[in-house]
Amino acid sequence: MLQFTPQEMASIRHRASTHLIKQIIDDNQVVMNSEILIPPDARATWNLYYFCPEHGVRLIWNRYREHEHVCPVDGEVLKGEPYDGAWWRWLNGLNSKACNDLGLLWQLTQDQQYLDKVKDILLGYAEFYPDYEEHGGIPYNGPGKANAQTLCEANCNLDFAKGYDFIKDELSLEQQLYIEQRLLKEGAKFLMKHRSDQLHNHEMKISATIGVIGLVLDEPLYVDFAVHSNYGLVYQLEHGVKGEGLWFEGSIHYHYYALQALLNFELMACKTTHSLKSHPNFYTMLAFPLKLLMNTGDFPRLNDCIAGQEKLSHSHLFEFAYREFNDPLFASALTNIYQHSERNNIHALLYGVETLPELNLLSCNSMHAPVSGITIMHEPLENNMLLLKHSSYGGEHDHYDRLGLILTRNGKEILPDLGTTGYGAELHYGYYKNTLTHNTLAVGQSNQAPATPKVNAYRQTKDYTWLDTTSDWNDKPLKVDSHTIVQWDEDAYKGVVFTRRILWLGDVAIEFNSIDNPRVKQLDLVWHVRGEHVLDPLSTPCKNPMEGPLERMTNSHTRAVLGSVDISYTVDGQQNFEQQIVTQQSVDLLQGYAPDNPAVSDLAYTILRSKEPSVDLAVVHNLSQSLSIRISQLKWEENRIRFALFRDDKLSLVEIDLVKGELIQSAI
Repeated sequence: MLQFTPQEMASIRHRASTHLIKQIIDDNQVVMNSEILIPPDARATWNLYYFCPEHGVRLIWNRYREHEHVCPVDGEVLKGEPYDGAWWRWLNGLNSKACNDLGLLWQLTQDQQYLDKVKDILLGYAEFYPDYEEHGGIPYNGPGKANAQTLCEANCNLDFAKGYDFIKDELSLEQQLYIEQRLLKEGAKFLMKHRSDQLHNHEMKISATIGVIGLVLDEPLYVDFAVHSNYGLVYQLEHGVKGEGLWFEGSIHYHYYALQALLNFELMACKTTHSLKSHPNFYTMLAFPLKLLMNTGDFPRLNDCIAGQEKLSHSHLFEFAYREFNDPLFASALTNIYQHSERNNIHALLYGVETLPELNLLSCNSMHAPVSGITIMHEPLENNMLLLKHSSYGGEHDHYDRLGLILTRNGKEILPDLGTTGYGAELHYGYYKNTLTHNTLAVGQSNQAPATPKVNAYRQTKDYTWLDTTSDWNDKPLKVDSHTIVQWDEDAYKGVVFTRRILWLGDVAIEFNSIDNPRVKQLDLVWHVRGEHVLDPLSTPCKNPMEGPLERMTNSHTRAVLGSVDISYTVDGQQNFEQQIVTQQSVDLLQGYAPDNPAVSDLAYTILRSKEPSVDLAVVHNLSQSLSIRISQLKWEENRIRFALFRDDKLSLVEIDLVKGELIQSAI
């Protein structure tokens, strides 16, 4: 066995608790309590089709109902494709996972039933695997054999290889050759053929699986291809990690997905000359995202992040990381993970130190990462936070929301980023992934073209934070070395320059938005609030004028705005959330409701629409639940912004030097 020496396994066996063994058994009940079922042909498709098209939630999978797929929200039974094919993909995942889990269980208990189950699964797939026809058609992905995309093929083959490593010594030479030749080598050769020349989390997982198979079978050609070839693991590490340490795709979920792939290889390679843990970007990838924890306790749902993937739950990464790097940061991450559960899991048993130090929880902190393109402003006393996304376009899993905002008040998301749902559900491409469903600027109701925002100024003091950013669609964006499908309107954004400046005072965030619109296109500045509108008496009901993703907006109201207008929302568990909009030009205010995530409730949308050649407007977000906070006498000058700031009856005059990013505040 490659994964552990006999001495290591003896120690693991001694330390394994009855509770943990039961947990592994429970996690694999479906496979253990059923006859082995393996698809005889290439009928399995894509697990991300297994979502309700109306609510965007995962369907209920039932081992004995391969043609009935139930929505957990309303109980609707969905039949036919794409759900039937996705059902089989789920089964492949359970079978392959069982190979790894039950292989370990055999090592822990020496109970023959677990060995037999793993052996039968591996021999069963080895019987069919060479004859599975290549099939696919999944966006952005190469084909599969047992499944419909190359990534899924890598995921299953990884677990097959790890399970095989656990039981190999108990198999006859004939059985070993049958599994190695017809399953593992077939899988590795297929993956080598279809790994793409691109930076991508998929290629990390595909390379890691090829490398693991190479290590298990002692095939140096596979290992060298996985690690050192162009677009292999080392290449991905050196070119896919940006600046401060964020994976270029800009999604926290896919950052950890790429890192998890690397870890799967490292767990096999760490005792060999092929180990990669000494590469500086290995540590950087582990450490940096922990700076992005919000004051909700979760990561931001930036870009493609399905609900639930924003949780800090990566014990498999941080158990290994703390053991190898002995950095208290990783022990603190584990403290967060285990604050509501016991440290009694496979990862702690196999890869963790015996005892963790007692450390404080990780918490939200202000931080500025200009290369990764994320800035967080946090006020700890009232627990308010603002996040601005100013990253460059990151390819397939990015969303079209340069200079998008997230805002929290007292630890509750008020202006959220919705993330997305299963990619096979209509709501993914039809709603969540679009510019109009983010807190940013849309032109012509179309998706933003790729851009590389600039940070013009950033200043953080004990009294305020100032951030000045621009997304200029006159500039050529950095080219991303990753396959993309054009889902934006480049022509609509030609000539548009969007400057978003943020003044953060802890109890209030003030946006100063300036837009150059030389071709007088329709501009929509969007904010969506997790609450309900308190409608202005001057607002009148109207037919929804929105197209595309917001065609589904309901209860539309509109009014014209020139000067200043106050907007209020009721928010569950808090005082009303108040915004003030101050505009130099006449704009149309549109309000309505469209889905939250999951799509079982709605958000309150506020949209400011203009066709002026240039627009300057400020938005005051009052984060205090006790003070009335407003501005007046707003003056935009070439290099300065001046205004009067009222906190209840307390007045101060504020002047911002746009060149230096300095603020002068004089109490009156």
